[in-house]
Amino acid sequence: MSLRLILAWLVHLYTASGVVVGFLAVLSVDQGNFKPALLLMALAVFIDATDGALARAACVKELIPWFDGSLLDNITDYFNYVIVAALFLLRANLLPAQDALWLACLPLLASSYGFCRKDAKTDDYFFLGFPSYWNIVAFYLYVLNTPLWLNAFVTIALSIVVFVPIKFIYPSRAQRFRASINFFGGLWGIAVLWILFSLPAPPRTLAIASLLFPAYYTALSFWLEFRRMTTASD
Repeated sequence: MSLRLILAWLVHLYTASGVVVGFLAVLSVDQGNFKPALLLMALAVFIDATDGALARAACVKELIPWFDGSLLDNITDYFNYVIVAALFLLRANLLPAQDALWLACLPLLASSYGFCRKDAKTDDYFFLGFPSYWNIVAFYLYVLNTPLWLNAFVTIALSIVVFVPIKFIYPSRAQRFRASINFFGGLWGIAVLWILFSLPAPPRTLAIASLLFPAYYTALSFWLEFRRMTTASD
């Protein structure tokens, strides 16, 4: 076996390690250890954010054409971004008690549809519909200690947006604004880690300020979608 082929398999192993990280997060959530769970969820995001670049650098599609790395990535992402996050919403009591179970199931159902769309990731490197960032949603609902009624509204609203064919930027593959997204995303990642290591008493001002990056990402996605729609109608 050549060195290049070994490296290609190691990249797939790196992607698959996200499932192990997610499983450890599940164990932490089930035991009520929410700080370690959130740190593990952050590690899973880091793996997901970096494995694509490694895969392209290692030419995994050319060297192992019969192995579906995209499917592996989707399995890992659904587990970490949806299942682990939904369990966190439930176990951390972030949803109204009388409706918690069915509300926690909404992301599972909506995102199972989202992940199975053939055009979920478009050819021009966008996500179609809300890209199931439920782990980030759970993080903010937890650290900001938002009202349960608001958490329920956010869960319902974003579950609906999964089905709305709005294009959201694919951060690691964006053809436009990649530099700004990576720069502000890096600052956001540092802020999130600072908040996580500050638990159980996170700096609320920093947590609120860190929302600027998700707001920028969403506003930019909506603006690009508006531009696309107006151009198509001309």
